[in-house]
Amino acid sequence: MTDTQPLLQIGMLLFPGLTLLDLIGPHTVFAWFADIRLVWKTRDLVRSDAGIGIQPTDTFDSCPRELDVLFVPGGFGQHRLMTDAEVLGFLADRGSSAKYVTSVCSGSLLLGAAGLLKGYKATSHWAARELLNSFGAEPVDARVVTDRNRITGGGVTAGIDFGLVLLAKLRGDEAAKLTQLAMEYDPEPPFSCGSPRTADSSVVARARTYMAEEMEKTAARANYLR
Repeated sequence: MTDTQPLLQIGMLLFPGLTLLDLIGPHTVFAWFADIRLVWKTRDLVRSDAGIGIQPTDTFDSCPRELDVLFVPGGFGQHRLMTDAEVLGFLADRGSSAKYVTSVCSGSLLLGAAGLLKGYKATSHWAARELLNSFGAEPVDARVVTDRNRITGGGVTAGIDFGLVLLAKLRGDEAAKLTQLAMEYDPEPPFSCGSPRTADSSVVARARTYMAEEMEKTAARANYLR
């Protein structure tokens, strides 16, 4: 796709135990228009919560200080970073100058922990959304929430919607429409249970149990710390 404007500078945080689709959905949307930096403490391989490895392109030190977009994914490994001074310091620093400060899923909790959502409306995965109150944010039950230069997406698959919303702001509706068509993003889910509002209460309860168990497993996987 031809675009005569300078490439967007996007910094996407990596961390052990991130949810891959949280990252790859927006990454796919932005790819034609951006110089994307995949950022972690080191350039060592980072494994997602599904065990798939991702190679960082930058460290916290090498990531540009002036970003068009700072982005944080979520995932079962996110809870390890909530008191990580190095990670939170990086987010606070880049977030103070980024044109847009963004997240998908529980990545918004990391933004909150870094002090970047106080006084803003935001969303997260449905199972974590109300925790945003703890960081002075106002939780909103929505697929994508825009409040000034903070844009947050709901759980996992909302990353594609989030990416298209942000791309439209940065490169115009036409670029976002062309990208959506090229991706053939025309979802027709086989079941009407993608939200607690539509799923049976028994399915919601099992999902909560499953996610709690997976978080415990992630915490026990020592390879995520390497």
